[in-house]
Amino acid sequence: MKPASFKYFRPASVSEALVLLSENQDDCKILAGGQSLVPAMNFRLLRPSILIDINELKELSSIQATGQSVSIGALTRHATFHRGIVAGPLGHLLTKVVRHIAHFPIRQRGTFGGSLAHADPAAEWCLVATTLGAQIVVKSTRGERIIQSHEFFKGTFTTELAADEILSEIRLPLMADDWRTGFNEFSRRAGDFALGMALAALRIEAGVIREARLGIGGVSDRAIRLEKLERLLVGKPASPQTFDAVAEEVRTAVIPTADIHASAEYRQDLIATVVKRALSEAAA
Repeated sequence: MKPASFKYFRPASVSEALVLLSENQDDCKILAGGQSLVPAMNFRLLRPSILIDINELKELSSIQATGQSVSIGALTRHATFHRGIVAGPLGHLLTKVVRHIAHFPIRQRGTFGGSLAHADPAAEWCLVATTLGAQIVVKSTRGERIIQSHEFFKGTFTTELAADEILSEIRLPLMADDWRTGFNEFSRRAGDFALGMALAALRIEAGVIREARLGIGGVSDRAIRLEKLERLLVGKPASPQTFDAVAEEVRTAVIPTADIHASAEYRQDLIATVVKRALSEAAA
């Protein structure tokens, strides 16, 4: 398996990369971690004539907590999240989620921003961004713009990114110390893409849920934030009975896709199960 021939560029700055992209946007790909791009090129499913390698752009690898959010550079490797990048519930959640992403060698190369730009419906970081309401910063020679996560993902492998734009950073809102989080996914083998996954974040006072975030992934053409069910959780006790009721609501709220890995009916049962498990973990 060998890719079709292409021209290779390794810019020394973001501005140089943006100029290259602007001049060649019709037949060009950005190489970050390359964990999805390179196999697709080897199978000749993608045949870009120009490859722009941004791995030397250290300015895209920084992590910084500012005010109410943490800014994650697009080139931040998955493996970075094995340690808590920030204190509190958000840092703890990210360390839980990252261990479900593929295998360790892939986590050493794959990038946070690359995962979002690729927009695989079963990608864990896409679910995190969607459920928590991330802001996604993109740049081009025309300037910078911020895209809300619910507007960024358009479908399977499809995003709001224009052909001349590079995803530069992701801003995740920080959570106060009284938030609790849970994450659950199911795959047939360790490292496989999930057939269904759920992320829950709850703020609980005296056993009662005061705020909630709930999202699912791997069952549709993109990750889904279940805002209706979030409202259903608020004001309810953080109990198994509440979580059972929400899990049942998921069965009717979501119509899963079917593929060679699982039928729609199987995923409908599965997603109810992972939602209940994520909620239960968050409340534990």
